[in-house]
Amino acid sequence: MAVSNICLVLFVLSVFFGFKKVNFSIETSTILPLLLFGLMLVSVFWSIDKATTTKALSKEIFLFLIPLSFIFILNFTKIQKDKILKYYSYSMSLVVLFFLIRATVRYFISHQTSVFFYHGENDVDSGLVPKLLNAIHVSVFVALAFFYFLKQENKTNWHYTLQFLLFAFLILLSSKNIILVVLFLVVLDFLYFSKTANKMRLRNLFVFVAIVTIIISFGKLKERFEVELNTNTGKSLSANVLKKLPSGVHNVSIAEAWTNNSFTSNDYFPGTAFRVYQARMFFEIMSENNKWLTGFGLNASQPMLAKKAVEYKVYLGDENQEGYQTKNFHNQYLQVFAELGIFGILLLLLILGQSLKTAIKNKDFVAIAFTILMISLFLTESFLWRQRGVLFFTVFYLLFNTKSNKEVY
Repeated sequence: MAVSNICLVLFVLSVFFGFKKVNFSIETSTILPLLLFGLMLVSVFWSIDKATTTKALSKEIFLFLIPLSFIFILNFTKIQKDKILKYYSYSMSLVVLFFLIRATVRYFISHQTSVFFYHGENDVDSGLVPKLLNAIHVSVFVALAFFYFLKQENKTNWHYTLQFLLFAFLILLSSKNIILVVLFLVVLDFLYFSKTANKMRLRNLFVFVAIVTIIISFGKLKERFEVELNTNTGKSLSANVLKKLPSGVHNVSIAEAWTNNSFTSNDYFPGTAFRVYQARMFFEIMSENNKWLTGFGLNASQPMLAKKAVEYKVYLGDENQEGYQTKNFHNQYLQVFAELGIFGILLLLLILGQSLKTAIKNKDFVAIAFTILMISLFLTESFLWRQRGVLFFTVFYLLFNTKSNKEVY
């Protein structure tokens, strides 16, 4: 986080000292994030926790400073945008290589295969990446780099190697939601965007089914599917929210999460069931407090969720394990609606809608992949409420959606 803050300052200073009047350009893509941040700012006035809202603004400052900088900077050319994606993708490949080497070293020390999967239970525990980084978030960062290499023309063996490395790392990260979305995007590219799409649609469909079958059968990922497939929970495409619970817990089904009048400390929420429970809490707290118009204020919904957790007697944690009451909505759409009201959710939907429209118009498959990844990720994660999330989203949203300078160099 410190590094990203330093880079933000350097970026803003470079824009300030390099500004020329001819560079000034206002576009819809830069205005929408500014409006979203403006709504976050004014939510201080009606927030039920003004101190928390004020503190959270510093984390969301990327939504203000980066779009503002894009207004005062000369638009990137298409070649420059491609270079930025290139540098990002090669950098992510180095990150992937580092964590694979790290996992290998840890395996020879501990002889535990868990070092090759997901993230650890805490920041020092085994796992492919530290918990602080979050395997789901890293999956998105890796996926964007994967699609850059996937769409390269005249590929070399080096491109294929990095493409395979990034995809393998995605599998090891074990984020079911992201893996399935990536597979969907791969088959979408084969069927509609590749040069051989019209000739190979049927073959590619069989390839897609085969890949999905292999993935579902894959060790650790298979276990994570079975947690809910083999209980009365139905299906889950999201990560479990609590770890290291004692044996003999009751796996709450999706139906139970939506209808039960109370729970016990022995009730365990698998990923999807927990998100259904949180959606239920959203409708209850919004209706009971009539906050549909304004929401509770930026980052101010957590006390309401904690109050509901006590009311419904869910597991509240102990000295070794945090409870469900500490978790946010794990859904960006609900998070925005609960804290910024109807105007907040409309702005978020406008941003995503404009991003998808622009990507399709430009026939830019990497931009399409980015937007669809964000749309799906927002269903299971409050991604923009994390500093790395809002930074990643804002930078690439603006890069893909601002007009390209026609000058080529």
